[in-house]
This record gives sequence, C-alpha cells and structure tokens, in this order.
Amino acid sequence: MKIVLPALGSVAAIALFAFSTTNQSAVAVERPAYDETFEQLELFADVLARVRSQYVVEVDDSALIEDAMNGMLQSLDPHSSYINAAAFREMRLDTKGEYGGLGMEVTMEDGFVKVISPIDDTPAKRAGILAGDFITEIEGKSLIGATLNEAVGQMRGKPGEPINITIIREGEDPLYIDIIREVIKRQTVKHEIKDGVGYIRIAQFNEKAANGLKDSIAALQQENGGKLPGLVLDLRGNPGGLLTQSVEVSSVFLNGGEVVSTRGRRSDDVNIYNAEKGQMAKDVPLIVLVDGASASASEIVAGAMQDKGRGLIVGMTTFGKGSVQDVIPLRGGRDGALKITTQRYYTPNGRSIQSSGITPDITISAIPDDGEERKRFSEASLPNAIENENEDQDDFEETTDETDVVEVKIDYPPEDFEISDDYQLQQAIALLKSGTYAEKLAEARG
Repeated sequence: MKIVLPALGSVAAIALFAFSTTNQSAVAVERPAYDETFEQLELFADVLARVRSQYVVEVDDSALIEDAMNGMLQSLDPHSSYINAAAFREMRLDTKGEYGGLGMEVTMEDGFVKVISPIDDTPAKRAGILAGDFITEIEGKSLIGATLNEAVGQMRGKPGEPINITIIREGEDPLYIDIIREVIKRQTVKHEIKDGVGYIRIAQFNEKAANGLKDSIAALQQENGGKLPGLVLDLRGNPGGLLTQSVEVSSVFLNGGEVVSTRGRRSDDVNIYNAEKGQMAKDVPLIVLVDGASASASEIVAGAMQDKGRGLIVGMTTFGKGSVQDVIPLRGGRDGALKITTQRYYTPNGRSIQSSGITPDITISAIPDDGEERKRFSEASLPNAIENENEDQDDFEETTDETDVVEVKIDYPPEDFEISDDYQLQQAIALLKSGTYAEKLAEARG
C-alpha cells in the first residue's frame, strides 16, 4: 500500500497532515549495474563500524542509521524523508484532524526549525508565532544538531503541560514564549455573512474540507434568503492537505473540466483530475484570498479558479509547493515509512507553480508599507528545493533589462491601519459589492 500526500504545504509538522491511500502497482524501472552501489554500501558499513568502535562516546546505531537515511532523502528535496515507526503511528492518528501539540507547520532550515504557518485557533497562533519565525531553543536547550523529527517530538507532549520556546524573528530581539500544549482540534471550515457577502475559510484540506464547504454554502444561502451576492473563499495560511479534497472543493465552483494534473519522471506517468459536473455555487461571484503561506492544495484550487476564469485571486503570491509526495509504509509501517517526492502538479493550463507560486490577479498586502524590503519566504527558500522546470533562468537573465521588468502594483493599507482589521478581506468584500467584479475578472483574464 502506498499513501499519497499530493498536496502538502510543509516539510513536517507539529500537526502532521492528513493522507489518503491509493492502490498503485509497482513500476519496473531499469536499474544501473549494482557493483558501484554495493561498494558504496560497504564503505558506509565500514564508516558505521568505525564510529561504533572509535567515537569518543557510545552511539545509538538506530539513530545513526535513521539520520543517514534522512540525510540521503533530504539532499534530494525538502519534502522527502524517512519517518520512523513512532512518527508514522502519530501521522496516522493525526489524519483524524485531532492531535496534541502546539499547532504549527514547520520545516528545517540552516539547522533551525522554521515556522511555515501557525494553525488557526491553536496555542501557537494565540501566542503570536508568525510564518518565518525560527525556533532555536526548547526549554532553554538549543536545537542545533537536532533533526526535525526530534524537534517536533520535543514540542509534543501531554495537553496542559507548559513549554517554553525561543523564537528568533528578523529585526527583533529573541522572544521567549511560554505556551500550554493542547489537544489540537482543527475546525476545518468556518463561515459567516460579512457585510452582506458570504465568507468561508478553509484552514486545511483534510478529509472534512469539501463537505464542510458544501455545508457552509448551504448555510450561508439559507441565512441570506437563498442567494449569495458574492463569496470570499479564504485560503490564507492554508498549508495544503489532500489532493482529492482540492479537486472536490474546486468541483463546488466548476462544472466539470480539469482541475489539476500530476506528472512523474516517465512520459506516461501522468494523471488528470477533473471536477464533477453540477457546481453548487453556480454564478456566485467568487474571490479567493491567498498569501505567502497558502500552499499546495490551496494553490491547486487557486490555480484552477484562475485558469478557468471562475474567480479573482486576491492577496499575495502563494508559497509555491508544486510537488507530490508518496508515503510508502515499510513492512506495513512496522519499520516506519518512506516519504518521497514522485511527481509535480500542474494547473489546467499546464503551469507549474513549483517554487514560483500563484501570482494574484489583484495584489493586496496585509500590512502597511513601511519602506522596508521584505524577503519572501517560499518553497524556493527551502534547502534543495526543486526548481520550476518551466522557467529558464539563464534565458531570463540574458533578455531581461530594466525596461523588461513588470512591476507588480501592490495595494497597501494606510499607515495607521490596524492589521487585525484585515485589509485584504475588507478590499475583497468592497470589490464584490462595488459592481465592478465582472469588469475586473474580464480584465484579469485578458
């Protein structure tokens, strides 16, 4: 059995992601001669034996081998890794949408744990932890040299137990934050009427996302007298989840047609995923809100809506996670599992968003312009990130000069604007109510 994580938004997580199963037959691959490989394996065994016998302190063989496997896999890309048996058991429990911990997606960068996104209504979110923060210490103990799984394990614990973490944030002194662990229960979908317009937020594409969206639309329609004048679908900070759920969510807004395709390294390794016919929210003006922490399944939905001309994409450029991981249990999970990148995914028009993300139709910042240049944290920022194969950087550098650069116009909130008032959402609602939605959509689609 092979478990597919086609649309994940981070390398690892204190909240490990939901997954689905698929019955795919093994594919025979032509292999090179084994002689050189066996020689290298003998070399590895020799090194391991010398470490065991001569290193200054006694070492744990299983830990060394696990680290070696992770080193091999993580040198390929930031999303491939070995998952030990204990972590794999936790992963399977976490697919229920409930788990213990702090509530944030994290990755490893430069030897530190880096936050990709805090999760709504969790201790991490309430403590003010932000995407891009580095976690450098836990209970005063440095994380330098720790693996990502080890760091995640230290942050897990019994609900109600306190934990102190040290945060490094650009331009600020270290932050020492006390957090109480909780059982994290994700409310996958939320909805309400905001200023006469329907608003739905999807926090993650787990197994509850599509049904939650359908229930929310039905509730909003009933609350608003049977018709919605417009709908804002908020995917900001959504790190991804199940590919199947991204297709089902897209089906709510599309009457059939391609949502996404995945392609492996062989020419015949192509899968096309189509929306179901009979969209639920037919003719409802749609705005999809995204930001730099919208990843993977979020980008699939945003890319499909953009390519199909079904809605306006508003916010900031997305994370750029355009690869597919398979999680393959080893000996039924008794020896853990192998998580390995097997495919890239593409929008209906054949665009790869890997490392580049989805560029909004209307770019709106959540924070005022303070004149400071901020580096975008994205998939491309991660070590060994897979490049976007559709972009020829050499040609770009040869042909681009100052006159060729297209400057993206960013709508910033006023200087005294309170971030908590959510400028992006306010502008999206204003656009839906202004009567210019159709004009803006036609303009965006050329």
